[in-house]
Amino acid sequence: MPTRHSNAVWKGGLKSGKGQVTVGKGVFEGSYSFASRFEESQGTNPEELLAAAHAGCLSMALAAGLEREGKPAERITTRASCTLEKVGDAFRITKMRLEVRGKVPGIDANAFQQAAEKAKDGCPISNALKNNVAFELDAKLEG
Repeated sequence: MPTRHSNAVWKGGLKSGKGQVTVGKGVFEGSYSFASRFEESQGTNPEELLAAAHAGCLSMALAAGLEREGKPAERITTRASCTLEKVGDAFRITKMRLEVRGKVPGIDANAFQQAAEKAKDGCPISNALKNNVAFELDAKLEG
């Protein structure tokens, strides 16, 4: 399996500095700052990037699991919300909420929920965060 790379450059101090992140070979580039991370300013932040990675990973894992069960999905949509909180003297990612919606012919809500739970428990990003971040999963079929 390949090793993946991304880069970040930070210039200046914490509150007055600015950064630039490049994902992979430049498929995404974004600026980030103290304000984009801890306030509501323009730019991205590490938590959004982690949430994007988790959403993509879960969607792929769920599609693969459904396909193995003979119920291929027409569409899987995942919204991941990453919570950053101050815990003691440090900041920590404390929760990842995963809202997954699927259009899957021939499957009922219970089977979809079970498949989503299995995908959540097995995707590589979930495995990297296990025992360190609380997960919430909201899985629903679309009509």
